[in-house]
Amino acid sequence: MTAENEKKIIEMIEQAEVVADPLENLVERVKANPGAAFEPDVLACLADLEKQNSAQFHQLRSELKKVGVPVAKLDKAIAELNGHVRRRGSNQAETLVQFAADAELFHTPDRTAYADIYVDGHRETWEISSQGFSDWLDHRYFQEMDGVPSPEVRKSAIRHLEGRARFKAPEREVHLRVAAHDGLMYVDLADPAWRAIEMGPSRWKVVENPPVRFRRPSGMLALPEPEPGAGIEELLPFLNVSRSDAVLVAHWLINSLLPCRSYPILVLQGESGTAKTGTSRLLQDLSDPQVLPPGALPSNEHELWISAVNGHVLAFDNVSNLPDWMSDALCRLATGGGCAARRLYSDREQELFKAVRPVILTGIGHSVTRQDLADRCIFITLEHIPDERRLPEEDLCAMFEERRPRILGALLDAVGEGLRNLSKVQPKGLPRMADFARMAIACETALWSRGTFEKAYSDNREETVDAGIDADPVAAAVRALVARLRTRRTARTTNSQDPIGTVWAGTASELFRELELVKDEIGHRGAGWPKSAPALSDRLTRANPFLRKRGIEILRDRVGHERTRMIYIIDQERKEGRLSGSSSACSRGAFPGEEDVRVPVRTVRTVRRSHGTVRSRRLPVRQEQGGFRAVRHCN
Repeated sequence: MTAENEKKIIEMIEQAEVVADPLENLVERVKANPGAAFEPDVLACLADLEKQNSAQFHQLRSELKKVGVPVAKLDKAIAELNGHVRRRGSNQAETLVQFAADAELFHTPDRTAYADIYVDGHRETWEISSQGFSDWLDHRYFQEMDGVPSPEVRKSAIRHLEGRARFKAPEREVHLRVAAHDGLMYVDLADPAWRAIEMGPSRWKVVENPPVRFRRPSGMLALPEPEPGAGIEELLPFLNVSRSDAVLVAHWLINSLLPCRSYPILVLQGESGTAKTGTSRLLQDLSDPQVLPPGALPSNEHELWISAVNGHVLAFDNVSNLPDWMSDALCRLATGGGCAARRLYSDREQELFKAVRPVILTGIGHSVTRQDLADRCIFITLEHIPDERRLPEEDLCAMFEERRPRILGALLDAVGEGLRNLSKVQPKGLPRMADFARMAIACETALWSRGTFEKAYSDNREETVDAGIDADPVAAAVRALVARLRTRRTARTTNSQDPIGTVWAGTASELFRELELVKDEIGHRGAGWPKSAPALSDRLTRANPFLRKRGIEILRDRVGHERTRMIYIIDQERKEGRLSGSSSACSRGAFPGEEDVRVPVRTVRTVRRSHGTVRSRRLPVRQEQGGFRAVRHCN
């Protein structure tokens, strides 16, 4: 090459314009200008790159997708340049399934299909058949394809994902509002970032992406982010109850924030205008706020369990009476139970419901009449509110919302104290709701002095016993019968075969007739009285726990060759007197004016008191303790 030609080449190079690669720093340019990916020279280079180096093209495409480029539109533009025709129609479901590839599928122990999806850096958990997951899937499809899938396509894709979740994905637990994991407790805040409160011994904190999964039924509202450092005094002005009842309400709230095996039922009762409904809504807003306010009781058990599946705290307002089936269902709901119902559009398939939930009942009267349910309840009586103390609801709600984060923080402080002390609490005796009482004892020092809860709970249970007996006409009649036997001058049995302390003995039919006479004394009118002797026997079994706490016990036995079913009413006062009194006192009877009559066993089976008469019944001859037994009769 001559020197002249070399000089011309150098001049041409110096005069040439520097042309940058359109794909260079494309990702950074797209962040500032989303339309940069659709410039003609960039599209041309991308089309060439797809034909020449497919791996490098898809890597760049993935990076563009992460920064928000609508890759569906980009693929369509590149396909037009390369002369490709995008397939549509029959494989739309496959495309939709591919768009869901980022979701982590799994199933619960009952084979329900779920998916973890990531939105704005946080994890959300949705049932695959839920509206929430369908909305996310439609959004992904819209981003990619600039449209929405048809209902048939969406249904086909969801069924495919459900099958993959059930048969190819791992099994995990999904919880509602509260959960436990590795010794720590969690409460779902239900906020848009899907955060949770993590609680441990002496500590709590708000965490992102907790290790447990929560589901979000429709109607669930968010809890406020709690603020530490406040005391339980922040809550007390909103409770129209006595100090001892406020102690029980606070511990009920603490218990509702924990994943427990049982929850006591909170019964708010009082005259009209005592803020029962407002108090129940306030308590629900501190543990499990819902869109709908407290409503009426469900009309059947199936609806009750559906409510339990979709809400952690159930609140029912203006409860006047509880049918027997509802009392039984609430018992199971408080201590853990379930319900089976026929699945829709099937003849043999069953739908199973299982839950344990905190429950709030409000009402004017004493609606809980069955002792097994009352034994699971905390009864709170709301006080009369003078007109000068009433506040507009708007002002009261504003005040509560301002304090709600601090109140929640105070409750969480108590939870931390309770978790720290729980292993040290070993009380000698525990009531029916033992787990609740044990946790309350463990955390009470964070709120008030030691022993405050035990006294308040003991007093409440004593009032519950009296109220339960008053509400049950059978229990009230038995109590009246024993009271009458204590005060009247009687000639009565000291039968060696009867349990010590027996004040009445006979068959269920005899007791049924006896209590019919007492029924008028207790002023019972209307429904609630058993219709037959077998029904009375069942009611006695239910009433026995509360009667026992008032010194009256019902025992049963079979006696004689005929194996006659006998009912014995035991009076603890007489029993203690018989055990501690002298032999002369025993021979005279446990009460003033009593005397014993001894007759041969071969002649008399039993003598009962009825309208001042004596009835006897012959038995086969048999030897019993010297051939004699005592005869009961009442003048």
